[in-house]
Amino acid sequence: MIEQELFPEVHGKMAVSPDTEGIKYAGSKLKLLPHILALAGRTDARTIFDGFSGTTRVSQAFARCGYQVTLNDIAVWSETFGKCYLQAPNDKVHFNALLAHLNNVTPIDGWYTEHYGCAADDLGFNGKKYPWQIHNTRKLDAIREEIERLNLSDIEKAVALTSLILALDKVDSTLGHFVSYLREWAPRSYNSLLLRLPAIVNSNQKHEILRSDIFEAAKNVECDLAYYDPPYGSNNEKMPPSRVRYASYYHIWTTIILNDKPKLVGKANRRADVSDTLAGSLFEDFRQNEHGEFLAVSAIKELLQCTKAHWILLSYSSGGRATANELNKAISESGKLVEVIEIDYKKHVMANMKWTNEWLSEAEQANREFLFLIER
Repeated sequence: MIEQELFPEVHGKMAVSPDTEGIKYAGSKLKLLPHILALAGRTDARTIFDGFSGTTRVSQAFARCGYQVTLNDIAVWSETFGKCYLQAPNDKVHFNALLAHLNNVTPIDGWYTEHYGCAADDLGFNGKKYPWQIHNTRKLDAIREEIERLNLSDIEKAVALTSLILALDKVDSTLGHFVSYLREWAPRSYNSLLLRLPAIVNSNQKHEILRSDIFEAAKNVECDLAYYDPPYGSNNEKMPPSRVRYASYYHIWTTIILNDKPKLVGKANRRADVSDTLAGSLFEDFRQNEHGEFLAVSAIKELLQCTKAHWILLSYSSGGRATANELNKAISESGKLVEVIEIDYKKHVMANMKWTNEWLSEAEQANREFLFLIER
């Protein structure tokens, strides 16, 4: 694959976004990538810190554009994706041979089939719904067992597991998360699981992968530009837990990486350790501190102020816990707001650049997402 030109010039209001790869994800920034790259291109940045890397699409895009990237996320599957895409060598012959071997293992009935697989004609028969048909969970059981048996290197294992998760994502019967499943089989679930080589980034840069508390990482990572897309709690008082609990929504990917066969709870067979009380985030918190400030807002302020970067690119939604005025105050206390981009998801359009004093009124409307470029 031909790599994107290093640090591309911004033409008009958007930069060209290179190809990236990832799973279905509620927090995906795929549509924002041209704008993220455009704002980064207006700085002199060469090193990037992606603090909430998720599926790693943003990190992949930065790496393909020639930046040196440090990515961080507390999710173990995000760490695995990072090792695959940003640290694996471009050795197609070796990895294709490994994946071909895994594709040819004999399916077995195992733990994943017991808890997450169902025959095509039996869906709902026992009052439950399932994310995969049994012909694919049998392959999952066999492949996951073989990955452990082969005693692979850390990078080889990351490539194999990333390929496995990408393949499972293409044959699931969900809406893109794993807290509930479809009543009827999605057409794609009838397809057969097939591992393919992930689109590994061919880069000369040495990228670093972290799985750390975001505040510790922000204090220790020195870079030119930090990109933050924190989870954010809902501003609906009747729904205080959160917009999305990522640990809960994507619990199956954690289980497949760890292969720890955890205790499961609820109709969706979620990991018991991803409940709201165990896996919450300060950025999702709906409570207020003793000064009447939402904990989610104070977390954003602390993060911006402890970051060791000349530039910060912050993504935030009008549906988040912080109000426009609170967020504006947090930004102004941390640096100079240079530019803002507004995205209107309700209209499915991306708005023109906003002057830094225009976004406050826009933010009170629903379904808006903003990108803030902050100079420190």
